[in-house]
This record gives sequence, C-alpha cells and structure tokens, in this order.
Amino acid sequence: MPSRPPTLRRREVLAGLVLLTAVAATACGAPPPPPDLDDLTTALDRARADSRLAGQAAAAVRGRAAATLTDIAGLRTAHAEALSDEIVRLTGQAAPSTGVTVTTSASPAAGAPEPPPPNADDVVGALRASADSASHSAAALSGYRAGLLASIAAACTAAYTVALASPGGAQ
Repeated sequence: MPSRPPTLRRREVLAGLVLLTAVAATACGAPPPPPDLDDLTTALDRARADSRLAGQAAAAVRGRAAATLTDIAGLRTAHAEALSDEIVRLTGQAAPSTGVTVTTSASPAAGAPEPPPPNADDVVGALRASADSASHSAAALSGYRAGLLASIAAACTAAYTVALASPGGAQ
C-alpha cells in the first residue's frame, strides 16, 4: 500500500524560506579585500604625503633647490597616480582619496611662532621612510605589484641619495 505523500505546512515553508534567505545573504556578502590592498594604500598615502611635503619645501626655497624639490614632488605625484591606477584595477573601485593624515594646528597658539616650512632634510627623511616601506612591501608581493613597489623604492632612494645629496641639489 502506497504511503501518503508528505504535506508541507505554511510554517515549514516560511521557515525554509527564511533559512534560505539567510544563507544567500551570507554567501552574497562583500568579498574580503585583496591582501595586497594594504600595501598599495600605504604606498599611495606615502606618495601623496611626500609630494605635498616636497612641494611645500620647494615653495620655501629658490633656485636649483626649488627645481629639484619640485621635480621630486612631480615624481611622487606620478607614483601616487600609478598606485591609484593599480588599486582601481585590483578592486574595481576608486582608490581612497586620502588615508590617515597627520594634521598640525592651522593657527598657532597666541604668541607662539609659526612652525618653519619643511626643508630638504624633511623631504630626505620622508623619502627614506617611503623607500624602506616600499622595499619591504615589494619583497612580500609578487608579479606586477612587486615590481611597481620596487621601482618606487628605487626612485625614492635615488631622489634622496643623488638628487638631494648632490652639490647642486637641495642641500
């Protein structure tokens, strides 16, 4: 004798739909960011900060030193653009506009002198830190991203050891 087909109650159907919806929502969530993204955004933030710093230092001096610092600001802007393009290619989304920024007080305390503008030594220190960071990141990556960060590290190193340290440089 054949058995009676199973019957479904509305509650069972609704409970199943709720469970199915929860599983689908979990599976369709945003994927985690690619592991290389942190290294690229750090390098992007450094490139932007170095470009601003070199530009400010160039505005405070004249002659060959100003030209050298302006060239370095342009170089770091080009690095920022290349990193931004790679972040867009990696994520499919626009690169972050800014990362963590260090701000100083826009108006000094009453009676306190304004801080001096950055100089070539400040730019050398920033470039040295950027080169170290990029070279460490490049060693951990592979392929195009490793090459991109390695070339940025080399350019930063050349900028502070050759362009800024030469007799006609910004020193």
